Amino acid sequence: MRCCPGSVLHLLRSARLQLCARRGRSRVPVWIKDAWAYMRLLLQSLYFNSLTDSDVVFDSVFEPVFWAVDYVTRWFGLVFVCLVVILTCSILVIAYVVLLPLILNTYSPAWIAWHVCYGHWNLIMIAFHYYKATKTSPGYPPTEKNDTPIVSVCKKCIIPKPARTHHCGICNRCILKMDHHCPWLNNCVGHFNHRYFFSFCLFMTLGCVYCSISGRNLFLDAYSALERFKHLDVDKPGVPVTGMGVLIGLLPHGQTNYQTPAPTYTFKDKMINKSIIYMWVLTSTVGVALGALTIWHAILISRGETSIERHINRKEMKRMEKWGKVYKNPFNYGKLNNWKVFFGVEKKRCLFVHALSMISAFLLPPIFLLSCVYSHWVTRVLLPSGHTPHGDGLKWNAFPVKTDLIPV
Repeated sequence: MRCCPGSVLHLLRSARLQLCARRGRSRVPVWIKDAWAYMRLLLQSLYFNSLTDSDVVFDSVFEPVFWAVDYVTRWFGLVFVCLVVILTCSILVIAYVVLLPLILNTYSPAWIAWHVCYGHWNLIMIAFHYYKATKTSPGYPPTEKNDTPIVSVCKKCIIPKPARTHHCGICNRCILKMDHHCPWLNNCVGHFNHRYFFSFCLFMTLGCVYCSISGRNLFLDAYSALERFKHLDVDKPGVPVTGMGVLIGLLPHGQTNYQTPAPTYTFKDKMINKSIIYMWVLTSTVGVALGALTIWHAILISRGETSIERHINRKEMKRMEKWGKVYKNPFNYGKLNNWKVFFGVEKKRCLFVHALSMISAFLLPPIFLLSCVYSHWVTRVLLPSGHTPHGDGLKWNAFPVKTDLIPV
């Protein structure tokens, strides 16, 4: 019988349809295929072009970890602020209830005046700068089109970024001259509140060091007193007397326990000593930790850079070294000028300082001379001041200057 090519082709086509039908019964679910395709897309995105480096791969791999940290920090910021307020208030309660009466009864009038004046000045500086650091906006770039010079476009906000502007994942927006996001402030540290943040760290460190040094002898006395109380607590309040003790008349008739005398200390004495130990340990620990952070930020300010710019400048230095060149920070105006720009120190003198200088000119000539030269170093650094920083955070001088930026 002659075989027809058309029939053979029809037979193969029917066999193919049956095979496809069988495969269709064991087909992988659609959601698994979508998940697999998404994972392949993520993997391919790690090496999608020649600009990808190890930093991009690291950020892509650890993006879930960064997201979780940002989410937790965003929601626990208020808890950290409350913790700072509670711990600070606990130290104040101990200082006013326990230490102040002790100082008034034991110290000389000169030392009493010193502790009262310095302690309250330090407290005012801490409270003022912490409040301003938490409530002052760090500064945000404009979202509308303007003439502000830009250096790039934020890949998350999709808005132009001026110089020294970076995106904060916790605040979910760009910050002018961003240093870092501080969970203890529940706020970003940027152009308009950087001075408040540093001043708070500085005066909080000074306050902790002051409490630690001045309370060292009180801490040693309180620790010795608690150890003595422990030895007194070893004796039990009642010791049973049995056997021959009852017969020979060690106790009065009808009494079976020998009562020891009452302890020589009270519950109030014990709590006072514990509170002194708590104050000294807390202030010493915070003083060491916060002091190290303050020194680090002081070094950065002297170099004219922020915490983020520190890492960027180090990368630029290594990159320029490969080309045989030296990288210089374009925002470094010299150590003294960097501090003047940071604190907003200017030559102008306010009316209050002028009047104070006139009075001190007749009473204390040396103070008059110092106030003439360092007026803003007193009113804007050593006293609470809400003046705005130098510049608007959008435009910066691109090159360092050798002359005095702000004469004082």
